[in-house]
Amino acid sequence: MNRTKRTIRWGLIAIVLVVLALVSVSGLQTVAALNPASTPTVAASAAPLGPSATATAIDEQDASRALETRVVALYKAMSPSVVNVTNRTYVSDWFSQAVPQEGTGSGFVYDTEGHIITNYHVVENADELTVMLASGGVYDATVVGTDPTNDLAVIQIEAGSDLPEPLALADSNSLQVGQFVLAIGNPFGLNQTLTTGVISALGRVIESPQDNRFIGEAIQTDAAINPGNSGGPLLDLDGRVIGVNSQILSTSGASAGIGFAISASTVQRVVPQLIAQGYYPHPWLGVQLLPLTQATADELRNAGVDVPRDSGLLVVQATAGEPAANAGIQGGSRVLSVGGYRIATGGDIIVALNDEPMKTYEDFTVYLETKTSIGDDVKVTIVRDSQEQTVHVTLAEQPQ
Repeated sequence: MNRTKRTIRWGLIAIVLVVLALVSVSGLQTVAALNPASTPTVAASAAPLGPSATATAIDEQDASRALETRVVALYKAMSPSVVNVTNRTYVSDWFSQAVPQEGTGSGFVYDTEGHIITNYHVVENADELTVMLASGGVYDATVVGTDPTNDLAVIQIEAGSDLPEPLALADSNSLQVGQFVLAIGNPFGLNQTLTTGVISALGRVIESPQDNRFIGEAIQTDAAINPGNSGGPLLDLDGRVIGVNSQILSTSGASAGIGFAISASTVQRVVPQLIAQGYYPHPWLGVQLLPLTQATADELRNAGVDVPRDSGLLVVQATAGEPAANAGIQGGSRVLSVGGYRIATGGDIIVALNDEPMKTYEDFTVYLETKTSIGDDVKVTIVRDSQEQTVHVTLAEQPQ
């Protein structure tokens, strides 16, 4: 009897265990059904990881190789049109003997007439100029025209059939920060050097070789630009010139990743005039100005001058017979010694040109250079006797 009871008891236990097992399996299946995405999602996401990563790596390699192929092809096609410019001057030694001194820069072929674009500072004060082509041919060059304000110059060689193909100019108004660029030139005299990078910024204002002048619309790039690159082209990935390499910002004199190029739009505006007449006619208002700052205004007030604004451009002189004076703009009439300088005070304060605020002399010169032309009618906003008024001035050509 006891044995029978034990047998029955163990049989019941076995049945209960089987039922529990079946319930457990059913429960698992029910959970999976309620959240069908849970398990399949893991499987689906896990399975493609290997092939997807491989595909991405292959895509990146293909893109990298495509870019590399394009850069190599562009260099081969464009570098023959980039030249080495040597500026030779002669100075006297202790024995009054003429001793040559040389400097080098870069340039590029502009047209089929043998005109070459470079920087003004590359050819400045040259007694002799020579141009070496990528092929090794060396030619004497003559200066056709220069524009110190925009640091541009055009020189010319007679290379005949050896003259490389001209480089095309791009529309620099459509450029974007981050765009890939190439610079070709002769840094440190190392001919036909290629560097690459991106456009770091647009619309920069840089100093001009001419005193108290500025160059607007400059392109900033991190492509390495060093002494000797000056005058060489900055190219886009279509092989078009977007700028002329001109300056670097560096404490050591070598590339620190901040270089500047004169924009193609400036080149398109200036170079035809240099070829046609040897110089670029700059628009001219005919005034001498003193930029006002808080400190300058306070100095003038301490000297007894009524200065109604802390910013703007004080007209020190409006030259007789020039546009500003003809339009009625007044210069200073009372000469005072301020900060060790003698300044004509009491003149009008220019605060805007065509409603564009003018706070610095840089604002003023860049606006005239990039936004106006000779003969334009410009609305000049001035402050006189603490009251704003507008005067219309017809711009003339700056005296040479």
